[in-house]
Amino acid sequence: MIALRYILFALLSTALNILFQYLSFMLYDGFLSLYIAMFIGTVAGLVLKYILDKKYIFFHTPKSKKDDGKKFFLYSLMGVFTTFIFWGFEIGFDALFIDENAKYVGAVIGLSIGYVVKYFLDKKFVFKD
Repeated sequence: MIALRYILFALLSTALNILFQYLSFMLYDGFLSLYIAMFIGTVAGLVLKYILDKKYIFFHTPKSKKDDGKKFFLYSLMGVFTTFIFWGFEIGFDALFIDENAKYVGAVIGLSIGYVVKYFLDKKFVFKD
């Protein structure tokens, strides 16, 4: 059941990430727009995924706001590694393929791989208690 929830949450976070990227491109499509959009999408997906993972995957109840802040920091830190996977695929697909939507395909592939890796990092280092 947890695996199904994790997959659902990964899909929701991926959809939110892509939506925010798309909206970012609608607002600005100039110099470095891909990197700006990736950053905005990453933050949106990160916040949603943290809330869902904390409560429904790892069943963590923060002892205080400080505890929640520490967990979010560690969760984000683990995400740095997986973000490189995601961004690498998105940038790579954007560079390799002419189609405007290729970057989104790369993002979905990179996020899928990254979320699998992230689960194990979070289990071992973030929500270990």
